[in-house]
Amino acid sequence: MSRTFLGLPAAPPRAPRSTGNLRGSEPFPAAAHTELGNTQLRRNVGKATRTIRDKRLAVTGELPDWEELRSAGAAVKADVLARLPELLEQFEAAVTARGGTVHWARDAAEANEIVTGLVRATGSDEALKVKSMATQEIGLNEHLESEGIAAVETDLAELIVQLGHDRPSHILVPAIHRNRAEIREIFQREMPGVDPDLDDDPEQLAAAARTFLREKFMRCPVAISGANFGVAETGTLSVVESEGNGRMCLTMPETLISVMGIEKLIPAFADLEVFLQLLPRSSTGERMNPYTSMWTGVTDGDGPQEFHLVLLDNGRTAALADKVGREALHCIRCSACLNVCPVYERTGGHAYGSTYPGPIGAVLTPQLAGMHEQSHDPNASLPYASSLCGACYDACPVKIDIPSLLVELRHQHVEQAPPRGEAAVMKAASLAMSSAKRFTTAQRAARLGRVLGGADGRISSLPPPLNAWTGSRDLPAPPRQTFREWWDSAEGRGTIDEARRESRGGAQ
Repeated sequence: MSRTFLGLPAAPPRAPRSTGNLRGSEPFPAAAHTELGNTQLRRNVGKATRTIRDKRLAVTGELPDWEELRSAGAAVKADVLARLPELLEQFEAAVTARGGTVHWARDAAEANEIVTGLVRATGSDEALKVKSMATQEIGLNEHLESEGIAAVETDLAELIVQLGHDRPSHILVPAIHRNRAEIREIFQREMPGVDPDLDDDPEQLAAAARTFLREKFMRCPVAISGANFGVAETGTLSVVESEGNGRMCLTMPETLISVMGIEKLIPAFADLEVFLQLLPRSSTGERMNPYTSMWTGVTDGDGPQEFHLVLLDNGRTAALADKVGREALHCIRCSACLNVCPVYERTGGHAYGSTYPGPIGAVLTPQLAGMHEQSHDPNASLPYASSLCGACYDACPVKIDIPSLLVELRHQHVEQAPPRGEAAVMKAASLAMSSAKRFTTAQRAARLGRVLGGADGRISSLPPPLNAWTGSRDLPAPPRQTFREWWDSAEGRGTIDEARRESRGGAQ
């Protein structure tokens, strides 16, 4: 018999709690209550989401095969997840064959250390960045800053968030909660050398950002990017964007470091045909992205001469192991579900506490980072941050059934959560309803609750642990008599006899 110890099967690890931005500091209801009090934020988010929503409806309606495209996108993503290990190996071999170096990161801490070491090897204390959800997820900017390296965001919205010492509140438009006047104030306060007479005209604001970033582009030797797609058969990566900053980052520095979640793969180059139609229409309401950059390894004398790819797990394998929840990994980060969500439209993104806000974030975040990593985990409240209206499912370009996933996560939360007052009340109700005698006794005891009712017969406040029920609704006060008591009373018998006489008269 072999002495080799093969170990015991174990669940894949979630994203670590101590690193990155996948967990807020307070539950969604408390955070949402604070955000709802910010009328300026609600006005800004509502206007922006309505505008994007209308544009999306117009351009998707132009395509007679839009539903077929959605089905094709969903099928490709399902195929990727079904054979992810095989495609990742193919992808690594293709990137390496074309001069790139592949690094594997199990979690945020490993990814941050790898990127920091690569930046430090260039001798630079500054790195350019193109908008990347993966690097936000792992808290790369904060880690680089702690290591004495300045990460400069080059996407205009990300730059606004960075200069404002703020947090992104939307997947696609991180500064959606800011208006032009607020952006001008941030630029005047934080941007070196900006015109003191800068007004809030969008062209002037963009010109100020362009001037600020141009000097960075010309001298910084290293850039960090994410990736919208990675093509397994060729080792090609792709970034789509609207401003041209991404193309500058991907071509001018000597060293390019890309951080990509392992679920961003597509099998073949031809699959881009599907996603480059789905993504721009769903995200910005445009027929195609203004800039689509693709790169495959390195090319002598052209573009970055050193290319590193960091493949990030950070809880994705754990999500993949969930037979129901793995569907969330189909997400292509278009944000269409955010723009149609009535909950997101009123609270904005900060209330979700995660890099991934909105309906897809309420599904993805608990799966990547868990819901029970700490007592009263804020992530446990995210599956309830939805009205389950289904608008997100209708808008999703790859047909992720987000409402069903939210219900499943609620089920998992109830199954895993420690016993609560609600469970005790339900158990007591079950016991009472299993016996006619006990049920009658319980009904009579419930009459004591009439003392809590107001003059209008409504109870507006219950003591703990039932106070959550009346936190957002009133409860009718218990009636003076039960239905059985009314049935046996003179009033009840008279009413029933009269109804019978009317019934016989109608029958004649």
